[in-house]
Amino acid sequence: MTEYNNDNTLSRTTLTAQRTVPCAVLAAPAATRAVLERHGIHARKRYGQNFLIDASVIERSIEAAGITEEDCVLEIGPGIGSMTQLLSRAAGRVVCVEIDTSLEPVLIDTLSDCDNVTILWQDVLKTDLRAVCEEFNDGRPMKVVANLPYYVTTPILMELLSRKGCFSSITVMVQKEVADRIRSGPGSKEYGALSLAVQYYAEPEIVTEVSARAFLPRPNVDSTVLCLRAYDVPPVEADEGWLFALIRAAFNQRRKTLANALSHGLNYQGLRLTREQITEVLGAMGLSETVRGEALSLEQFAELSRRLAM
Repeated sequence: MTEYNNDNTLSRTTLTAQRTVPCAVLAAPAATRAVLERHGIHARKRYGQNFLIDASVIERSIEAAGITEEDCVLEIGPGIGSMTQLLSRAAGRVVCVEIDTSLEPVLIDTLSDCDNVTILWQDVLKTDLRAVCEEFNDGRPMKVVANLPYYVTTPILMELLSRKGCFSSITVMVQKEVADRIRSGPGSKEYGALSLAVQYYAEPEIVTEVSARAFLPRPNVDSTVLCLRAYDVPPVEADEGWLFALIRAAFNQRRKTLANALSHGLNYQGLRLTREQITEVLGAMGLSETVRGEALSLEQFAELSRRLAM
């Protein structure tokens, strides 16, 4: 059943089962090609579409996320429904957010035996995720399982992670380079604001590495499935807004010393710091005045934020 807003724009599609026998698994080369040809679908670069053709990757993701019939799952970018189909069989309910409305007839076709799926036709970055949690799971935390569009991976991850209490875990496929950045530590070239942000909100774990051959069309990069288990309480004590203002300023000019980067690039709620203030606090922490942000751990950034806020 498709519902429309008052201005007649597409809002959501709730799937109603039409078959008694489950559809064949979509995540296979022949099945995916058949669907694409039947509907005249071509991968759209503007939405970062690459269709997964390896069902084992999806099965590992579902297993890592611990999906059961008790769970309500959020999927972002279902595409032709390859992951949605298997999620539907494992979860109690699946809510998909898809920006490409041209895929509606495809998903009605491929998910015709799935009566526990609702598709919200909108941009996930403009979706009220807390309202989705309230409507579809009575306000209880949902689980995210998704193959994220690579061109907006970081904004989507930060949107999901910052919605405290909405998601207990986030199991996503991302570009391998992004996974390396998320899991990197101080001193590595991959380490940065994304690493610290994810580690503040969740504990990251690698589920599996995924070759570019697992997609149609084949992308130019390999991928990694990550499971991010959300913390009930952050692992460090700090004012969140102030902490992330420091982190952003530190890595916006990562070639500069931390003292220079913060004294020139930090302006949080009208508050600015002098280089002298910063070097004094760094000295009290046992750090050199020439230290760069990439050398500090999350715990050290948290301590720095507390000391500078005094």
